[in-house]
Amino acid sequence: MENHNFENEGQFQRKMTSRHLFMLSLGGVIGTGLFLSSGYTIAQAGPLGAVLSYLVGAVVVYLVMLSLGELAVAMPVTGSFHTYATKFISPGTGFTVAWLYWICWTVALGTEFLGAAMLMGRWFPNVPTWFFATLFAVIIFAINALSVRSFAEAESFFASIKVIAIIIFIILGLGAMLGLVSFDGEHKAILFTNLTANGAFPKGVTAVISVMLAVNYAFSGTELIGIAAGETDNPKEAVPKAIKTTIGRLVIFFVLTIVVLASLLPMKEAGVSTAPFVDVFDKMGIPFAADIMNFVILTAILSAGNSGLYASSRMLWSLANEGMLSKKVVKINEHGVPMRALL
Repeated sequence: MENHNFENEGQFQRKMTSRHLFMLSLGGVIGTGLFLSSGYTIAQAGPLGAVLSYLVGAVVVYLVMLSLGELAVAMPVTGSFHTYATKFISPGTGFTVAWLYWICWTVALGTEFLGAAMLMGRWFPNVPTWFFATLFAVIIFAINALSVRSFAEAESFFASIKVIAIIIFIILGLGAMLGLVSFDGEHKAILFTNLTANGAFPKGVTAVISVMLAVNYAFSGTELIGIAAGETDNPKEAVPKAIKTTIGRLVIFFVLTIVVLASLLPMKEAGVSTAPFVDVFDKMGIPFAADIMNFVILTAILSAGNSGLYASSRMLWSLANEGMLSKKVVKINEHGVPMRALL
């Protein structure tokens, strides 16, 4: 299938920098998977198994991203990596990849807005959930509709809150492990005793392998760099730079976070916890820990929703541009936003 580049339909604007790309992929990854599902991973695979599965997940993501980086620099297309599947495998494969990815993000969007609304229930128990879900959907839509620049700046802001929270968590957590920070009312060097308290793999190696699915889901979002490549100024420099910095920091953030969580929370506690981060902060005796983490997780979810709407709109635009969807969707307005795809 040849490429249909429609004339007079508007142009994307190359307004993203490597800083935006870095924050975009970091923001897309640090979402509900890390904040809410990490307790489940520890309980299923055992503390050591959880650390191991995140390490393996990180290696897989690293390899995928290096490959995507090479393709994105050689062919910086806006909208999507499905064009690579179309070109190098077959149009059918590209079509399938695009629609599956679009469905994945569109379904995720619904859960992100719903999740954010449920978190608001902590502070506004009498307001119905649908109200906040609708409100957040409108806000995220407005940010995306303004311009690529406003989307990128909002994403950088959301992502920086999460990153700061995780860095603080890791520093305080390591302090508690070394006995420098009070934990459960006492200064005791716990170190790595909880990691092997129930044996290396309490539920066997198969449990570690089965958890890999959840772990790889937690890493999803890094591929956003490949979608944004066509709206980046100087993609040849910005894309490889963003990929290198993102992957390194992601591995550090994810693996260190899991090491701290698994070392501080006994396996039985981690499994029943709906918010393992809050539990750890509570045990350190930090005032308003639950409220602070509630706010951080809220921004994390909104940030993932922001990235998700961006990704799915560009994917639809790309499908239309390739002639796999109605030509009407190709229209881009004067702000460089594919409004029909966004709607």
